[in-house]
Parts: sequence; structure tokens; C-alpha cells
Amino acid sequence: MKKGKWATLSAVVGTAVLLLSACGPGDDNSSGTQPASTGTKTLLVWEDVKKSDGIQDAVKEFEKQNDVKIKVVEKAYADQIEALRLDGAAGTGPDVITMPHDQIGSAVTEGLLQEIKPDQKVINSFTDESIQSQTIDGKLYGLPKSVETTVLFYNKDLVKKAPTTLDGWYDLSKKLTKDGKYGFVAKWDEIYYAQSVLGGSGGYIFKQKSDGSYDVNDIGLNNDGAVEGGKYIQTFFSEGLFPKGIIGEQGINVLNSLFTEKKAAAVISGPWSFGPYKEAGIDYGVTELPTLPNGKHMSSFLGVKSYNVSSYSKNKDLAEKFVEFITNEKNSKKRFEVTEEIPPVKKLMKDPIITGNANADAVSKQTKYATLTPNTPEMAEVWKPIDSALGLIATGRTDVKKAFDDAVNQIDSQIKANHSK
Repeated sequence: MKKGKWATLSAVVGTAVLLLSACGPGDDNSSGTQPASTGTKTLLVWEDVKKSDGIQDAVKEFEKQNDVKIKVVEKAYADQIEALRLDGAAGTGPDVITMPHDQIGSAVTEGLLQEIKPDQKVINSFTDESIQSQTIDGKLYGLPKSVETTVLFYNKDLVKKAPTTLDGWYDLSKKLTKDGKYGFVAKWDEIYYAQSVLGGSGGYIFKQKSDGSYDVNDIGLNNDGAVEGGKYIQTFFSEGLFPKGIIGEQGINVLNSLFTEKKAAAVISGPWSFGPYKEAGIDYGVTELPTLPNGKHMSSFLGVKSYNVSSYSKNKDLAEKFVEFITNEKNSKKRFEVTEEIPPVKKLMKDPIITGNANADAVSKQTKYATLTPNTPEMAEVWKPIDSALGLIATGRTDVKKAFDDAVNQIDSQIKANHSK
């Protein structure tokens, strides 16, 4: 998970809190603290914003089967670890949280998450990549809830047939870009989105070892492939095919506005845009990302949301049982029907409920070319330097190779300074 997406939306809902289950004397406590004991065991579950409807039935069933009361509180999933640092230590934190997988490495290092040990049959029910996202040093710290990656959205009223190559979009953009209107637009001054070009060209964050771990001393953001991709990215900016306003912190809002106001024919975004684009009245098509000039598919970051057990939980075994229950095939399917979050359950990935859904199918197809965002703690040192380099490239203020070399040197220095063992 990375910054961007729908910034204005997250600002509104990021602190939203919704209590779903009655839990005795502590019901009206909206701070998310543990409900008062009534003799029955209780679990506090932090769910993502606007996603609790997807687990209501499962929560009730689990309560009945296990004689437990569950209190569900909605919090922005990217902010839950930060809240756990405070509430967990104070004894008022949750038993179960949901979080983006790229935060797991740091959370484990800080001792915030409990290792879980489900049966191998449970583990095997998920895709390998999604399980890998929850694994640190050979230990499992959660079960996958959903996967997401970027895809291509195009306005059917402006594009009758979507090009399948990036060069095709470049050519179409040359024709459409005029009078404040654009063809294809992407937030390529941020690595979260630029990974589509850099990764497809041969660049990488950290070299991945055969066991799934990362060699943080081998950074591929300035190799020949990355530099080639960076030069291609720079072309779209230097030739005016992307608006200047797309560069910087407000750029994602500019991109979304261009698409929802029918001033951009196509954009790169993710599942978080399905609802807002539809609500804006855009008749859009969605597809996997196009191929690059080298003939390879554009890459993307694969993000995994998960359910994890807090190390502060006083009911760790029950919390782990809930995590296994809430992510099983039946409950994952129900959750998808309500939230459209795509569960990485092997059987469901082939189910008509996924393959017959145009949005979900596009994401599912793109995951074949996506790369897991590294979940190692050192990833925290990557975002700012490489985004700064991409910003310089976008504005033409420096040579691509120099920008990437400087970024990699800074990343390497910060890793050695902050993560030395």
C-alpha cells in the first residue's frame, strides 16, 4: 500500500468509526476500547472503513459457534498499526486488525503482531504470493483478506477500442491532447504507479531470493532497465502529454478530476476507484495494463490486505481462530459480494463470481504481472528518495541516470544507518 489513491476521500473517512456488535456495558464507547467483561469472552476487531458490512454475517456465526461477543470498529486500514502502537501498550487495543502487507515487516520487528500457526491445508488454500506477503523470516503473521493492483481505466465514450500497447496509448494521446484535454494519464512521479514501467523494463526494488526474502543490498532502481523505463516515462511529461498539475502531492486529485470530468480518456488507478468513477457517471472499461515497447507486460505492485492478531491480545488463540474463520472460502466469497475486495483464495480466483465480474477479472489478470511490494522493514527507506527522483525526472530538472543513482545511494545509506544489525 502506498500514498495517493483517493486522498480527499481518505481524509474524510480515515477516522470514521462504526460499532457493529452489541457487547454489553462498553457498547457506547466509540474509542475502540475493549468492552467490559460479562463472563463471555470478547474480541475487538478493527476492520477497514466501509468494509464491515462484508463480515456481518460471519461475525454473527462465529459468535454463535464460539460463545463469544465480537465488537467491530472501522478504522482506515493503513493507520491501524500506528493506533495499535498506542492502544496495544495501553491495554485498550484490538485482538484482530487488518493492514497492508508492506507494513508487516516493521510491525513484526516492533513486536506488534503475533505469529499464527494454521494447518497447512488452510495455508494452501491461498495463493503463494499472498501467503508470502504475510511471512517474515519463515514465520506466518496473518492470513490474506484481499489483493489489489493497478489497472487501466478508459472512458468508453472517448475511446471506442482501447489500445493494448503503451505505444498505442502514446499515439492516441498525441491526437487527443489539446484544449485542456488529454489521452492517457498516469501518476508516474510516484514509484507506486511508475513501477508499471520500471518493473516491466527490468528494474526492481530489492532482489528477491529463492526463499522469497529480499536482498536489501541489491537495489535495482538504477539498473539499465530502470533507466530505460525512466526515459520512457520522461517522454510523456516532456512532450506535454501529461498535465503539469499531476506532479506532486495533489496530482492524484488532478488525475481523478480529469477522468471524472471526461477530460482524460484513460488513467491508471486501482480497485479503490471502481466506486467513485461509477458514482461520477463515467461509463468506463477496465483492463490489465498494456504492454511496453519491449513487448513485455507493464508491471505493477501487488498489495495484500490481511487479518492479523495483535501481540497484545489476551485471547490470542481465539483471535487466530477468528482470522482463519473470516478468511475461509465461504466467508471470503460473501465478503467479495458485498465489498468487491478480491480474496486471494485459489478456488475463488477461478470462480465465475470473480471471472464474471469485469472489474475483478481485470485485477485478477494484472496480478499475473504484478510484483509484491516488499514487506521488509527496509522498504520504508525507499519511497521518499525514489519519488523525489521521479519528480525531478518528470520536471526535466536532471538526467534520468543521475536521478536514479542519487536515489539508490540515499536509500542504501538510510538502510545502513537505520537497519544495521
